[in-house]
Amino acid sequence: MKKMFLALALTAAAATATHAQTPVKHIQDDKGFIATGVWAGDTLYLSGQLPSPVTPADPAKGTPADYGDMKTQAASVLAKIDGLLKAQGLTTGDVVKATVFLAANPKTGKLEFAEMNGEFSKYFGTKDQPNKPARSAVQVAALVAPGALLEIEVIAVKSKK
Repeated sequence: MKKMFLALALTAAAATATHAQTPVKHIQDDKGFIATGVWAGDTLYLSGQLPSPVTPADPAKGTPADYGDMKTQAASVLAKIDGLLKAQGLTTGDVVKATVFLAANPKTGKLEFAEMNGEFSKYFGTKDQPNKPARSAVQVAALVAPGALLEIEVIAVKSKK
């Protein structure tokens, strides 16, 4: 029994020591409240990305931002993710997990999953980039940006080729 306890204690100590040695780097600026991403060792955790507005909000006129339809929003979000990955020396082929948050189109009341998938398939599982990440897709009541229908976060791992 004492040997088993000692073995468990040594395993826990080794795991703690290894974990403590993992370098962590936050990718952030002074503007936001969260990091754009966080490196933990060879793994990049990219914060959720929202689409860029097609037409920005106009507070003087009281008009909200217009983000366009789901196809437009998915193209915007995936292009942002692609650019952020490239800035860190990664590609969409390094993405191991994606989480997709979708809100129904307020005009139609429908979840436009097929439209999102159409754009997603331009970045993952292509002839040039055949890797497909594990993925979860979740319907949400709304996103933080009124009018946004989509937010995607990814986890990517730098390959040790």
